[in-house]
Amino acid sequence: MEAPEEKEAQVAVWLKKIFGDHPIPQYEVNPRTTEILYHLSERNRVRDRDVHLVIADLKQKASEYESEAKHLQDLLMESVNFSPANLSSTGSRYLNALVDSAVALEIKDTSVASFLPAVNDLTSDLFRTKSKNEELKLELAKLEKNLTASLVLEKCLQEDLKKAELHLSSERAKVDNRLQNMDFLKAKSEEFRFGIRTAEEKLSARGMEASLSHQSLVALSEKLAELKQQTIPVKKKLESYLDLMPNPSLAQMKIEEAKRELDTIEAELTKKVDMMEL
Repeated sequence: MEAPEEKEAQVAVWLKKIFGDHPIPQYEVNPRTTEILYHLSERNRVRDRDVHLVIADLKQKASEYESEAKHLQDLLMESVNFSPANLSSTGSRYLNALVDSAVALEIKDTSVASFLPAVNDLTSDLFRTKSKNEELKLELAKLEKNLTASLVLEKCLQEDLKKAELHLSSERAKVDNRLQNMDFLKAKSEEFRFGIRTAEEKLSARGMEASLSHQSLVALSEKLAELKQQTIPVKKKLESYLDLMPNPSLAQMKIEEAKRELDTIEAELTKKVDMMEL
């Protein structure tokens, strides 16, 4: 494990290498910042080493490809006395297209045995891609249909929500109005109750009998209506007696009896009416 002084020195060297002739930005030097910058410098050093290794490998491969190309060119010249420089412009284009195709297909050479499998693989990839595109189109159409239905549903829900809000606002106004009316009726009822209580107290103080109260008068009125109803059959009975012709003495007796009963009822009725007027 390196000492803090060695880490600070390595960080300073690394920053100098990174910024070159430009001034290094000021930063607070403490164990934490030094540790962070030290790790960054280590990672940068490892990355630079890997990059150099890749560059060296690529250079080596390029050199090998150049040697192989020179060997093939020499072999071609020795066998058929042929050189790419002797090709026409059309031949050069064909050759370049062949080379570009081999590079695009990532094959080792331009032989038919190399081209056919690569083309077959590419064709298979093309069919798979087309099939995948069709599936994606179907899925996209389904999603568009669902999206349209969702948008329509959303619009309907928004309209229903607006209607519900308007209805709720109207009902709330009605409820508020009813509550106000209820409060008014409660206040009036309490006012009338207080007035009735006050009036009863005044009447009681003046010596009014309890039989002349509002409830008693209502009861007497109901009793009066009942008595009137009771007189109806008696009057009808009396009328039937008046129509009887035989036995005048007996009829006269029944008539007098009915009259007395009627007078009794009318006297009681008059008494009740007088009490109500008082």
